[in-house]
Amino acid sequence: MSQERLTVAQEMSEYQPEWPGEFARIAAPMRAALGPLALRIDHIGSTSVPGLTAKDRIDVQVTVASFEPETVAKLVASLEGIGYAWRADVVSDHRPPHLTAGDSPDPEWEKRYFRAPAAQRPTNLHVRAAGRANKRYALLFRDYLRTHPAAAAGYGELKRRLAAVAGNDRDAYVDTKDPVCDIILAAAEEWAARTGWQPGPSDG
Repeated sequence: MSQERLTVAQEMSEYQPEWPGEFARIAAPMRAALGPLALRIDHIGSTSVPGLTAKDRIDVQVTVASFEPETVAKLVASLEGIGYAWRADVVSDHRPPHLTAGDSPDPEWEKRYFRAPAAQRPTNLHVRAAGRANKRYALLFRDYLRTHPAAAAGYGELKRRLAAVAGNDRDAYVDTKDPVCDIILAAAEEWAARTGWQPGPSDG
């Protein structure tokens, strides 16, 4: 059965210990191709949290200095050189509802998104700019769940139940999951303020 015909529930998997190693194998050629253009290459998303139920897709976040046209042109050329395809129609992330445009301007949620090579295991490649809210969101969300197993377990159960009712409607799955992530992030922000959280070293 092709990946496109799988329901959301069929894509779900219990945590697989090999996921970090698969990220490392994906990140290595990416690092070689991008060089200093990639300020960070990080394993993000549910496959980056030990014990968490996840869709069997490796989420990768590449951090670049900016989205200046010259930087984007180099980024696209470098990634296309190793088989990735730029999705020019994907230009931003979900913005949490408590943030108005004045609180968090749209550039804070700008990104570039790439499809992985056809022969590669399912991968989502998100490129975000240093200092932007969406880059921080991905790393803080991951680190909070890594250190709060009860929150991770509750989030995993929510995803299982939501996937069971979503069927092939991936938009409904994402549209419902995003506000739950925002609730988790609110707790994560309190934790970050209390502990002085900062992102650790780049994963790749």
